[in-house]
Amino acid sequence: MARFAIGDIQGCADELRALLGQIRFSADRDRLWFVGDLVNRGPQSLEALRYVRALGDNAIVVLGNHDLHLLAVALGSRDAAKASDTLDAVLAAPDRDQLIEWLLERPLAHFDAEHGDLMVHAGLVPQWPVELALSLAGEVEQLLREQPDTLFEGMYVDRPERWSEDLRGIERLRFTVNVLTRLRVCTADGRIDLKMKGPPTLARAPFRPWFEHPRLSQPTRVIFGHWSALGLVRSHGVLGLDTGCVWGGTLTAVDLDARRSPLSVPCRGHRTVGGD
Repeated sequence: MARFAIGDIQGCADELRALLGQIRFSADRDRLWFVGDLVNRGPQSLEALRYVRALGDNAIVVLGNHDLHLLAVALGSRDAAKASDTLDAVLAAPDRDQLIEWLLERPLAHFDAEHGDLMVHAGLVPQWPVELALSLAGEVEQLLREQPDTLFEGMYVDRPERWSEDLRGIERLRFTVNVLTRLRVCTADGRIDLKMKGPPTLARAPFRPWFEHPRLSQPTRVIFGHWSALGLVRSHGVLGLDTGCVWGGTLTAVDLDARRSPLSVPCRGHRTVGGD
């Protein structure tokens, strides 16, 4: 069985199909790891969501910030929708409820103990060992499935800025969501900056890309996406896979178990500038 990790799709279903042809994906032998952001900004969010859901057990998916945004809009969170969204087809689809229910069941973090791989959408703060990251993700997942309104009403805030074991309630959950789905840079003591976008050279000291700090999650390999201006990263014990498909870059797959070059397909570029 081959394990392929695939970067942010963001509604680029045609490119996903082309990439699976490129890697010669076989449902009989292969498993696909998706780093999140299946939807939004690209033109085929509905097709992408349906396609990945139809893969069944061949697909492992973690939630990205755009996937959470779709859930917030679909489940009626106040003022969640944005003018830049490309989610109308999903929201109007006859199988909308099944798609939303399936998405609600996806985790925020996936750990493969056999291979020592952890997949999240964005990153980890240095103070989180793998066990803590999974536990925190589980707390958010439980609230998302049982009381989504409570989570969404408190989710869209950038505070608190620093991790503390004393965090409780919605602040603890919000910090977890922000780290796992929005993080790019942080300080060694766990302070995060969610406003920073663009290439890592724009980070101002003491902020650095989260994976450049010594972290308690090592030696686990962390597989992530989210940072289109970063591009492919295979260093510091991580694998970064957002190569900017929706921005006119590429959609990339990496074989997690074989030493070979990444495989990519070019993308048409449905947006003109980079971002999250």
